[in-house]
Amino acid sequence: MKTLKNHTLIYDSECPVCNLYSKGFIAAGMLDRQRREAFTELSVETKNRIDVNRAKNEIALVDHDENKVTYGLDSLLLIIGNSFPMLEKTARIQPLYWFFKRLYCFVSYNRKQIIPSKKDHGANACNPDFHLKYRLAYLVFVAVFSGFILSLFSEKLGLSRNFFREAGICAGQILWQTVFLKAYLKEKLWDYLGNMMTVSLIGTLLLVPGLFMYLNVAAAFIYFGTVVTFMFLEHMRRCKILGLSLLPTLSWTLFRMTILAVIIVINL
Repeated sequence: MKTLKNHTLIYDSECPVCNLYSKGFIAAGMLDRQRREAFTELSVETKNRIDVNRAKNEIALVDHDENKVTYGLDSLLLIIGNSFPMLEKTARIQPLYWFFKRLYCFVSYNRKQIIPSKKDHGANACNPDFHLKYRLAYLVFVAVFSGFILSLFSEKLGLSRNFFREAGICAGQILWQTVFLKAYLKEKLWDYLGNMMTVSLIGTLLLVPGLFMYLNVAAAFIYFGTVVTFMFLEHMRRCKILGLSLLPTLSWTLFRMTILAVIIVINL
């Protein structure tokens, strides 16, 4: 690999994905070993060079030779393009660049809801700004993906395949929690909803292997119940990180039990 000389990458040390790919660049020889700086440990010199607020949303790459800074997708393409010029040129072709730019922002603005940390609430934490468009996009994405997988898995539970039913349940969960918890959650509402839908996403991903297993109805219910139990525990863990009581988890559980009761009654 060709090393990008005299460039320093500013990364979010509390973000596992950021940690992984920044370490990967160094391990592959694409960046110098000493050219990775955690946002929470920025030197005075680096702080004076970068737009600190923008660096919370988009990873910054400092060019020490030309004394300039690139951000976000452009930072990644600059590192990758130094070793793979054709790959960078391809990624910069419209509409590919437009798509990758939105994908980068989609992940970056929701990364603290995808993988939260207890250190996210510190004064120097690298927390992205709240972006309504990308938060709504994340909620919709999870609802649609979960609806698709759950509609497939529902056949193993003896139910008919119905995407709109399952996606509607996911959307109903968002509406339920918003209506009943808005006064309690206050400014934490959107952070909570993002974390709640990540719990749904994790549960959905755990159901995927079950789609390829031979499961009778009883075994499918045990499998499904195990996944829901894990989701319950993960929901509590995330609420604790957000500094919330058991109320959101109790409300979340009540909705799930209500939906289960309705489905049982309909199928009697």
